[in-house]
Amino acid sequence: MEWDVVIKNGTLVTPNESFKANIYIKDGKIAAISDQPLEGEAKKETDATGQYVLPGLIDVHVHSRDPGPTYKEDFFTSTQAAAAGGITTIFDMPNTTPPTRDAASFKAQVENLTPKAHVDFGIWGIALGPMNNANLPDLHEAGVIGFKYFWGYAVNKNTFQLTYNYKPGMTDVLPPLSDGEVYEIFQNVAKTGNVVAIHGEDSSLIQTLTEQVKKSGRTDYDALVESRPNLAEEVTVQMGATFSRASGARLHVLHVTTAEAADAIRRAKAQGAPVSAETCPHYLFLSNEDYSKVGPVMKIYPLVKYEKDKQKLWEAINDGTITIVSSDHAPHTLEEKAGSLWEIPAGMPGTETMAPLMLNAVNEGKLTLQKLTALMAENPAKRFGIYPQKGSLEVGTDADITIVDMNKETVIKAKNLHSKSKVTAYDGWAIKGVPIETIVRGETVMKNGEIVHAPMGTVVKPNK
Repeated sequence: MEWDVVIKNGTLVTPNESFKANIYIKDGKIAAISDQPLEGEAKKETDATGQYVLPGLIDVHVHSRDPGPTYKEDFFTSTQAAAAGGITTIFDMPNTTPPTRDAASFKAQVENLTPKAHVDFGIWGIALGPMNNANLPDLHEAGVIGFKYFWGYAVNKNTFQLTYNYKPGMTDVLPPLSDGEVYEIFQNVAKTGNVVAIHGEDSSLIQTLTEQVKKSGRTDYDALVESRPNLAEEVTVQMGATFSRASGARLHVLHVTTAEAADAIRRAKAQGAPVSAETCPHYLFLSNEDYSKVGPVMKIYPLVKYEKDKQKLWEAINDGTITIVSSDHAPHTLEEKAGSLWEIPAGMPGTETMAPLMLNAVNEGKLTLQKLTALMAENPAKRFGIYPQKGSLEVGTDADITIVDMNKETVIKAKNLHSKSKVTAYDGWAIKGVPIETIVRGETVMKNGEIVHAPMGTVVKPNK
């Protein structure tokens, strides 16, 4: 037997166990796993002595902006950033130009993204309510990873672009959906078996509170939080969980930020609702108290909240309420992030820094490496129907592997990010524990922080 790749002497990590073994790769698949050397020559060997070999990490929440405002990111650079951060598969969000709203736009997006992809990728479809309810079955058949509903957003009826600040009288913009129309989305998605994901903030409440707070003239970060408070997330998550239970739709709550939302998700699960949830590193490592040091780059929707929320999110991770960690990678330029806190856009890159931050948290004792593997590999793969092809170390599956050195120390530097955007809240953060090799279907894409392979990613679709 001639093996394409042998990864030898590493410690393999799954959510359930860690053990020393060699991985043998052939034709892009894991062909064998053995704690003893197997016969045969290898075209390439990787010595992982002293290192940990994880299933390829997955980022389920990435905004690559392609097609769209690609001056601040495109799929070539976002997937480079992902690979540099140890990510082997990303799920790209549908708020592109145009959005992925029907089978034709899905096909066009696959054709657009594939030549640029350094890692494998899934594509989210958008749920707009009556404007595209009839398209959901075809989108499901085409292979979307799930449907995203941007709760409370208005939609331009000509371009299908989202509009957050709806004002009565807008001629080309349809107002946010009614509760009944949202419930109909849940019903329609339930018929497909896909996941429906929500951005959990009540826009009507936010608009009212924003007007109230702005009247005070305050421009501090806490004023911004008061305009988009914990309550805005809590009420939306509760409604989404109720709709999920009633319709049978598999709900995924995106970027959970608050203790109240975590409690609501915990209750919903206890009541049998088919609900899952993710949070992001910025909610686990930052709070409003960090704004004085980090500044406007920290503005992200939903907002980073309070220290008490950060602690409750860690509890929710460790008790299984929150089962996925994602990046919500959302790049903007430095110029765009300069200006009035009320007016600048929300978001920053995150797919490259996510795994290093979480590995550092393992070294700090906040979670185990096995728990990290569940949160960033097995759980997302299972939830979105791509397991065991992705997210596992099983014979016969895609040889997607992330090798990490838990003793390696580095400093995150904004200027070194592979994203077009060099905006990060973590510039200057000291890290211990980093991905040192990213392998996608047997091909090394990143080695020691450098991209070493041309684009070779392909679309991933849920199991039927």
